[in-house]
Amino acid sequence: MSDEERKIIISRVSEYRQNESGEFQRVPVSPVNRWLTYAILIPVVIIMAILGIFFFAAFLALLAVAVVVVGIRFWWLRRKYENTMQQSGEDQTVIIEDAQIIEETDVHRTEQKKH
Repeated sequence: MSDEERKIIISRVSEYRQNESGEFQRVPVSPVNRWLTYAILIPVVIIMAILGIFFFAAFLALLAVAVVVVGIRFWWLRRKYENTMQQSGEDQTVIIEDAQIIEETDVHRTEQKKH
């Protein structure tokens, strides 16, 4: 098989046609078809633009809500931390709630261990 036989020529049937000499020529498109195409495409493009703006606005609104929620959470944690730091600065007593004494013993630290 030669290279000429292996070539595949792809052409659009609707836009090109072959004349008697073997050359491809562009098929003229009627002005009615062109205007009909524009009449269909313009509303489609406008609708797509409106939908794009709508979804972008919805995304921005969700993003703004998420930023506000995270901001409030950080503010709340910072406030809690500052209150804890103020309380620990005033009073050094540590109160352990719900503790239970299991066994009470006396420890004499004055005795030295024998080696």
